[in-house]
Amino acid sequence: MQANDNPTWIWYPGDFEIWLGNIFNNRRTERGAMFPPFWKQDSHYVTVEFSKTFTLDYEETITVAAEGQYNFAIDGKLQFPVKEYTIPAGKHKLNIKVWNQATPPALFIDGDTIHTDSTWLATYEDKLWIDENGVAHGSGIYVPAASWNFNAIDTPPSQFHLERKEQRPVSATIPDGLPSGVLYDFGRETFGYLKLKKLQGTVRVYYGESCEEALDCDHCETLDVLSCCVDGGFAVASSKAFRFVYIEKEDGATYDDVLMDYEYAPFDTQHSGSFRCSDDEINRIWDVAAYTMDLTTREFFMDGIKRDRWTWSGDAIQSYLMNYYLRFDTECVKRTIRQLRGKDPVTAHVNTIMDYTFYWFKSIHDYYEYTGDVAFVREMWPRMVTLMDYVESRLNKDGMAEGQPDDWIFVDWVDFPMHKRGTLCFEQFLFVEALCTMAICAKLCDNNDVGYYKMKAERTLKKVKELFWSKEHHAFLHAIEEGVMNKQITKFPNMFAILYGLADETECREIMQSVMLNPDVPAITTPYMRFYELETLLIDGHHEQVLQEIREYWGGMLREGATSFWEKYVPSENGAEHLAMYGRPYGKSLCHAWGASPVYLLGKYYLGVRPTKPGYEEFEVRPALGDLDWLEGNVPTPNGMIHVEMNRHEIKVRATEGRGTLYYGNRQVSIEAGRETFMRI
Repeated sequence: MQANDNPTWIWYPGDFEIWLGNIFNNRRTERGAMFPPFWKQDSHYVTVEFSKTFTLDYEETITVAAEGQYNFAIDGKLQFPVKEYTIPAGKHKLNIKVWNQATPPALFIDGDTIHTDSTWLATYEDKLWIDENGVAHGSGIYVPAASWNFNAIDTPPSQFHLERKEQRPVSATIPDGLPSGVLYDFGRETFGYLKLKKLQGTVRVYYGESCEEALDCDHCETLDVLSCCVDGGFAVASSKAFRFVYIEKEDGATYDDVLMDYEYAPFDTQHSGSFRCSDDEINRIWDVAAYTMDLTTREFFMDGIKRDRWTWSGDAIQSYLMNYYLRFDTECVKRTIRQLRGKDPVTAHVNTIMDYTFYWFKSIHDYYEYTGDVAFVREMWPRMVTLMDYVESRLNKDGMAEGQPDDWIFVDWVDFPMHKRGTLCFEQFLFVEALCTMAICAKLCDNNDVGYYKMKAERTLKKVKELFWSKEHHAFLHAIEEGVMNKQITKFPNMFAILYGLADETECREIMQSVMLNPDVPAITTPYMRFYELETLLIDGHHEQVLQEIREYWGGMLREGATSFWEKYVPSENGAEHLAMYGRPYGKSLCHAWGASPVYLLGKYYLGVRPTKPGYEEFEVRPALGDLDWLEGNVPTPNGMIHVEMNRHEIKVRATEGRGTLYYGNRQVSIEAGRETFMRI
């Protein structure tokens, strides 16, 4: 761990994310009532001790600040509480204990050579210290002090917030039959704080992702009641997602103006992905997918901005992958992974969903592949181990992952009969991939259990194939229920066998013909699993087919008036049918993270860019036009950008870092950072 030159706020690792996640996940409301998540929520440690040893050539005065009450000891001797301390020359050990019940205990020290950074040690009084060489002292659990970008004494972690920008509605109308109210349209899906200037009296506010929802006062998902101005002459509502707002005035109520503070996570436009091609519809789809991602990238990656507003591991792993081709916001990835995992002991699956636990493991491997950040893997390793211990403690007698009564087995929302009982083949492939991730990360952490996890993965995969592979159907069967094979054929286990590289060449070929390209196999109707379905088709080279499916599916949402992509789209539905879900007329989220998958698919399989060594130390570019005449775009990397241009005659690639290889057909050319690579086709 390298020392930083400048001071920064530090805290116990993971506590900031857990504290912020509790605030984040409990903002959800339905019909004005708070709606907390239904899984266990951990809390930050309320007392944390920070320590570091320094050797000074001369005495030094330091300034100390803390979030919470604290005491300060030099060489074990408690000091009178002041804001500045003078440390004599020589070798000294500093210990600061911070207590804070409300927010994570955090510490900031600034001096000429003494300052807080991630080289400090932290403990929550479990009596274990691990030094910077990884040597344990004591008998508890320790991870190094955490920090981020809170680098000023007056910007502590508890003051973290997203940025805001004032916006105005594009129109205001009085709806027919509703003379006491006004319908405001902000032009497209948005998220933020509605503001009424100089409000006098009381108004009722009804929000809608659609016009129909905002005008249905009895059934819209979210609403507010405002009755006074408290913020600079404005009455400010709580944060909401909406496009339309219907404001109904009670007797005598007045207000001068309606605005909103659009809330967003800032991003670097110079380090962002892009995509353009010869098809304007595909360009529009990419733009709306990118906007969908920006709306759902907040303190954490959330699922949908209107309804759940929670962090879900299955949604998040797709957001991470899209993010690697759009904004490359690695801090939001790490925050979300930490928040989802929470603290030990493990008493339930992530989000209570078994498949979501397995995605959580996979997300750490994906993160390492795209960033090369081994330090984060090592930080998460202890919690990976305890979570996998929990998984293994709940395997059935055959060593398979099987849902217990308190588990939710999700897989996907399906429109056809599909049992989720017993031993699902789909879950086994996710379990095998989690074990493979454990083996990879164990090696990165110099852990002796590499062989164990590798052996466990190989044995489990062998057993899965023996049990579920059908020579008759050329596919993996669905499940074993009470000892009886359920021979239903679905795309779910079969496409994951290909995606995770768990099917051999013959199996892949047979799966593509008998399942993935078979119209008799039930169709997938959510963007969630279409993400994986289309990726499977692209791996097999079906670029023209996938472009057409993107036009039909995502283009279909645009033709229905979408300004962000939805939780689910069924082309056969009409009008307000598109708004309903979960038995509620407006239950469907019209801005859902998993709807943004074209960002990932177009970046990875049409621009054709992916890392082949962690962090883009080495990478490949395999561009494909499909039925397009030309395409171009940027893919962000940890410290730079890869630019790709292709038409029917030539390919150009420019990269600012790493060593790459351009592939087209059976030809390949080396890519050197800083130079343009050209190939005529």
